Amino acid sequence: HSQKFWSLSRYTKCFLFFNFFVGIALLGFFHTTSKNLSAQLLVTPTPCHAKTNVMFLKTHKTASSTVLNILFRFTEKYNLTIALPADQRFHLGYPKRFMTSFVEEFQTKGQNYNIMCNHLRFNPSEVHKVMPGNTFYFSILRNPIFLLESSYVYYKNVAPAFSSSKDVNEYLASPLKYYREEDYTKNIYAKNNMWFDFGYDNNAEGNENYTQEVLKEIEQNFHLILIADYFDESMILLKHTLCWDLDDVIYFKLNSRSNDTVQTLTPESKERIKTWCSLDWNLYLHFNRSFWRRIEETIGLEELEKEVNHLRMRQKELMETCLLGQEAVVKTHIKDKTLLPFQSGDANILGYNIRPDLNNETLKNCQKMIVPELQYMSYLYSLQHPHKKRKPLDLPLPWSSSLEKTRVPSQN
Repeated sequence: HSQKFWSLSRYTKCFLFFNFFVGIALLGFFHTTSKNLSAQLLVTPTPCHAKTNVMFLKTHKTASSTVLNILFRFTEKYNLTIALPADQRFHLGYPKRFMTSFVEEFQTKGQNYNIMCNHLRFNPSEVHKVMPGNTFYFSILRNPIFLLESSYVYYKNVAPAFSSSKDVNEYLASPLKYYREEDYTKNIYAKNNMWFDFGYDNNAEGNENYTQEVLKEIEQNFHLILIADYFDESMILLKHTLCWDLDDVIYFKLNSRSNDTVQTLTPESKERIKTWCSLDWNLYLHFNRSFWRRIEETIGLEELEKEVNHLRMRQKELMETCLLGQEAVVKTHIKDKTLLPFQSGDANILGYNIRPDLNNETLKNCQKMIVPELQYMSYLYSLQHPHKKRKPLDLPLPWSSSLEKTRVPSQN
C-alpha cells in the first residue's frame, strides 16, 4: 500500500494530505462542540420564583376548603396580606356578584393584597381592582354527579328544592317538581352551582354557542383549573405552576363528611344530573381535558406518579406526627371543641384530634393543618385587622399563647 501511495502524483498526494488534516480538524471541532453542548445541557435551569399574588375562586363542595387551608398557611408562612371579608361576614358577598366593598379595608389598601380565596361569585372587573396585575388566578371543579349528591346532603336545609324532597334520587326523578326559579338565590346549590360561582346564569339555556363562549371566557380569566376528583395530581400541578415547595401544598382533607351520610345515586339519577346540570357537566368535561393536557405538557405522567407518591408519603408522615389515631373522626369524637368544623344539613362533618405529646412548635404547625376554615379566617382577620371587631365565632382560637386575648365574642 505504501509503494502505491509514493507512486501517486505530487498533486494527488497534496490533495490527500489536505483532506486528512481537514478531517482531523473537523473531528476536534465536533468533539469540542458536543462537549460544550453536553455541558450546556447539564447546567441547572434558572430556578423559578414562587408566585405570591394568587386569587383562588373557591367553588362549593369541590374540596375547596382544603385548598383554602393551604392558602391560609402559605399566607402566614410568608407574612402575606389576604383579602378577607369585611366586618362580620364570613364570605365575600356570596351569592351576590363580588364588589370591592366586600373586602375589609380595600379603600385604604387598594391592590396591596397577595391572596384572595374566600367564597365569592366571580366578577372579573371588580376582582381585578383588588388584586395586582401579575396575580395568578385558579379554581377547582368536581364531577357534577358527585357534587350534586354532596350539595344535596350539605344544603338540605338551605335549598328549598332539596328540603321539599325526600332524598336525592326523588329530587332528580323530577327536579322541576321541586326547583323554583323564584327561589333563585337559595336554589343555586340545586342546579349548575359551579357555573353560578364563576359568575354566570345557572338557569341559562345550554346551547352550544353560549356554552363555548363562556368556556373561552373562563380560560381567559383563569390560568389554571384543577380537578377535585384528582386532588393529589392537582396539588402537584399547582406546586409546579406556582413554583412552591411540596410542604406548601401538603394537606389533611378538611370539611369532608362521614360515609354514613352519603346517599347512593341510582344509575338513572347519575344520567339525569348530566342533563339537569348540563352547564356544569360541559364545564367539567372541558377542563378535565385541559387539566390532563397541561400535565402531559409540563410534568409528564411518569414524573407525576412519582411526585404524587412522594406527596402521599409526606402526608402519611405528618399524620403520624400530628394526629391521634391518624384519621378523621365524627363531630362527637372531636375532643378540642375549638377544632370543631361548621356542621350543615344532614352532613356529619369530620374533624381531627391532635396528639397530646407534641412540643409547642409542632403543635402549632399541626393545628394549622386541621383548623376549620371559619376559625382560621377569624384568626387571620384578628392578625391583619387587630383594631376591628372580631368575627362572631364563639370559640377561642386554638394555637394562641393567650386564650383570653384571642377569644372571639358572640355577636350581640
